[in-house]
Amino acid sequence: MSVLTYPEAIGVGLLQGVTELFPVSSLGHSILVPALLGGHWKADLNVSAADSPYLNVLIGLHLATALALVVYFWRDWVRVISGLFSSIRHRRIETVEEKLAWLLIVATIPVGIAGLALDKVFRESLGKPIPAAIFLTLNGVVLYVAERLRRGGTGRRRAGNDPVVPLAGDEEVHPDVLSDRRITKLRWGQALVIGAAQILALLPGISRSGVTISTGIFKGMRHEDSARFAFLLATPVIGAAALLKVPSLMGHEGDGIRGQVLAGAVAAFVAGYIAVRFLTKYFETRTLTPFAIYCFVGGLGSLAYLTLA
Repeated sequence: MSVLTYPEAIGVGLLQGVTELFPVSSLGHSILVPALLGGHWKADLNVSAADSPYLNVLIGLHLATALALVVYFWRDWVRVISGLFSSIRHRRIETVEEKLAWLLIVATIPVGIAGLALDKVFRESLGKPIPAAIFLTLNGVVLYVAERLRRGGTGRRRAGNDPVVPLAGDEEVHPDVLSDRRITKLRWGQALVIGAAQILALLPGISRSGVTISTGIFKGMRHEDSARFAFLLATPVIGAAALLKVPSLMGHEGDGIRGQVLAGAVAAFVAGYIAVRFLTKYFETRTLTPFAIYCFVGGLGSLAYLTLA
């Protein structure tokens, strides 16, 4: 009999779909929330427990979230893939699409290597509630520092409201295309640093989107551009990591939980799609500060509860 129920799978799916894209750490929440709820949730949803199906469930949910990103950004991915083939065919990097394609590839290399080498170590040694609470608190500090240091004070100065000189006909160009023009002003080294920041997300409680957006802001990007680049960059990273491990769900490790994983994946897809729609609009006018406060307070509160309970 499976130790994972449908309500648990759907609940975790909704949680993962939202927290994977919100800068608050999906893995941290996937570890902390069951521990805080206690009871059978704590027993069933334990990443570090021997022979627990929970990690396999999270793998399936990550794939669903990556699919939600693909669906939302499908037009962008058509242009990016077209740009990549064009670049290879003509042996050039001239157009916005060609530059964006190679920026995404360059930025993915560091976390791809680190993920293969360190993912298991981090998850097994740090995939527990206390470390997750500590890193969630630190995630809040990182987000807050990104807002304060980059812009020096309050408001969306410098990183968020840099003046942009419009080109002729820009009023007829889709905002996403204009955003891509700004993103492709990144230098190769800057893209590499932004991508490498995702390595920190191997630590439960550190948000992939949070550190990527924060690093982009430090490099002078607008909030909306940094978030867009972060979501585009997350798609192949999340998807590839999940695809590498999904075959385990097809074997004996998936016995008794495939139906639950499917239900959770549907929930994660819906939640992820709604989350990315919301966040792409949110970062056009707002900042990381509310998420920073949430992570700091939530992390410290969780740490206090788990330590004293």
